[in-house]
Amino acid sequence: MDEIQKDLLLQIADLHGVPEGAYNIRSNGELQGRNTTANIDVVTKTDGKSGIDIIIKPGTKNESVHIPVIISKAGYQEVVYNDFYIGADCDVVIVAGCGIHNCGGVDTTSRHDGAHTFYVGKNARVKYVEKHYGSGDGNGKNVMNPTTVVHLDEGAYMEMETTQIKGVDSTKRLTKADMKAGANFIVKEKLYTHGKQSADTDFVIDMNGENCRADVTSRSVAAGNSVQRFVSTMNGNAPCYGHTECDAIIMDDASVTAAPCLSANDVNAELIHEAAIGKIAGEQLIKLMTLGLTEQEAEEQIIKGFLH
Repeated sequence: MDEIQKDLLLQIADLHGVPEGAYNIRSNGELQGRNTTANIDVVTKTDGKSGIDIIIKPGTKNESVHIPVIISKAGYQEVVYNDFYIGADCDVVIVAGCGIHNCGGVDTTSRHDGAHTFYVGKNARVKYVEKHYGSGDGNGKNVMNPTTVVHLDEGAYMEMETTQIKGVDSTKRLTKADMKAGANFIVKEKLYTHGKQSADTDFVIDMNGENCRADVTSRSVAAGNSVQRFVSTMNGNAPCYGHTECDAIIMDDASVTAAPCLSANDVNAELIHEAAIGKIAGEQLIKLMTLGLTEQEAEEQIIKGFLH
């Protein structure tokens, strides 16, 4: 790999080299490296779709899978389908993400649409980390449209961390989940947009099993002339607990829309939503500026802390 590709891997997956355990590295539509273990298999799809199947044996614990995607060829566009089959009683970490570097000029668009489907077995635990990052000369467009579908069996647990901090001009982010009895789904989203960037986020959570729990939290900063839209729909179809929260900082001439939606279809469904949009408080800036920071430096520190 060249230095640009290595930097993209570092940004989205914290990789300085070949990762330990199972992995699949995709660059400009081609396989750059793959490794399997005794418990985790990575298989190229044979149904005509571009992508892979990741099969994790029941009972697998303390293992990880890295599946980063990088695009450094200006104007390259792709759609990739990855399916994860996580057996019962597993405890694993999955690290994904996409990095795009585009120096192709004003009319050049590089794009990655990734569709990930998770089948999480009984009492399995999954931590899923996904980072999106873009770089280039600022002329070409970087577009990423992730779709995540999660099926949680009885007692299954999944924690999903998604981060998009820099360089993505347009993104449409869709996450769907359905949950059986005792399942737990936690989502932590961090998002930063600036310039003329746009970001749409949609969550649809179906809580179908008794005593399942879902907690969706989105923290975002919209600067410049960027536009953000956050929609979260929770359907309580059984005795359950659901919480959705959108907390956004708005700056400059940006625009943020938050639309949490709750649907209780069982008398014992407990659903809560919170939404807050506002600018950086003046007293926060003043306090940091009295310590010697400029206004810009103070804003950067506040944003960094907010998205931490």
